[in-house]
Amino acid sequence: MKQYELTAYQEIEEWKRQINKRSSLLNRLSKKAQTKVNSLIPEKAHQFITDSIKNMVKATLIGSNATTRKKQDSGSTLADMDVMLNQKIAAFRKTAAVEGAGTGAGGILLGLADFPLLLSIKMKFLFEAAAIYGYDTNEYEERLFILHIFQLAFSSDDKRKDTLKLIEEWEYRKEGLAELDWKEFQQEYRDYIDFVKMLQLVPGIGAAVGAYANYNLLDHLGETAKNAYRLRILKTAPRPD
Repeated sequence: MKQYELTAYQEIEEWKRQINKRSSLLNRLSKKAQTKVNSLIPEKAHQFITDSIKNMVKATLIGSNATTRKKQDSGSTLADMDVMLNQKIAAFRKTAAVEGAGTGAGGILLGLADFPLLLSIKMKFLFEAAAIYGYDTNEYEERLFILHIFQLAFSSDDKRKDTLKLIEEWEYRKEGLAELDWKEFQQEYRDYIDFVKMLQLVPGIGAAVGAYANYNLLDHLGETAKNAYRLRILKTAPRPD
């Protein structure tokens, strides 16, 4: 294993340790409260929200795939791919921040529009990341992998740990995977971003909160995608002593 790959491997191990750490008491209490609220929502309402987000995500998947260049030619080193991915993260962070500031400044109606707009930015970024690391998003398994990266980034403790394990074992498990659990997908995502997005609707601070939140959400997603794809690439490399 070359020095860069060894350093990347060590960074991945630290990233995995952070994922497997227990979240803060505030986050755990917040998750419990959100779970309680979700239990009070009628099942028909859950189904409506699930179907809406499922259709929204599938539409963004189709659009992102159509507008993303195909995978990189073989020959790029991991270092080269990481550099390209870091450039994409920087560009998409700015795009998300501008979008968050614009919708946050527009009050409740534009604030509500932030959800699908930010979702499409995130999905587009993940398709670009897949192409950079040499994966073909025309393949169903690669689009499913993108959704699992998304879940890994925006989920509670237990779901993050389960998703990380799946990503680590992806090459062995991808063939037998069923369709995503969309109800779980939408609940985990909404619970993750609910608090900050409510603040975005507050007059006077919405623009600042929206820009800051979206910038950091894209930064977090970028780190997650980078390490998830590095993990797959390095899986076949010899483990360091």
